[in-house]
Amino acid sequence: MKINGEVTTGLGKAAYFLSQEFYSLEFERNLGFVPFPGTLNVVVSDDYLDEINEIKNNCQNLIKPDEGFGAVKYISAKLCDEINGAIVFPAKTTHEENYLEFIAENKLRDQLNLKDGDIVSLEF
Repeated sequence: MKINGEVTTGLGKAAYFLSQEFYSLEFERNLGFVPFPGTLNVVVSDDYLDEINEIKNNCQNLIKPDEGFGAVKYISAKLCDEINGAIVFPAKTTHEENYLEFIAENKLRDQLNLKDGDIVSLEF
């Protein structure tokens, strides 16, 4: 599946969670990289929600963290046909369903010179 979405500023909570050792170690073990402590938030059209929810509900990739933290499902994905990473689906989130959170090894806003409102593609 390949979709386009709009880059938007998140709430800043992912930086804290992705800096937790149990998350970073699991992502490194399962995806081959330690994620930058933060996500790239991409708002996609509601037209894709049924397909995204089906992927999320059937996803078997799961990190069950230490007590006090929520589980995270994830799927490998590619951003703008060039950046390998993953889309994460935190069990505890305040985002709307049409917000996708993409993780990668580097700070993507800097690497790709992205700003709010830019359109990016996600393939998963």
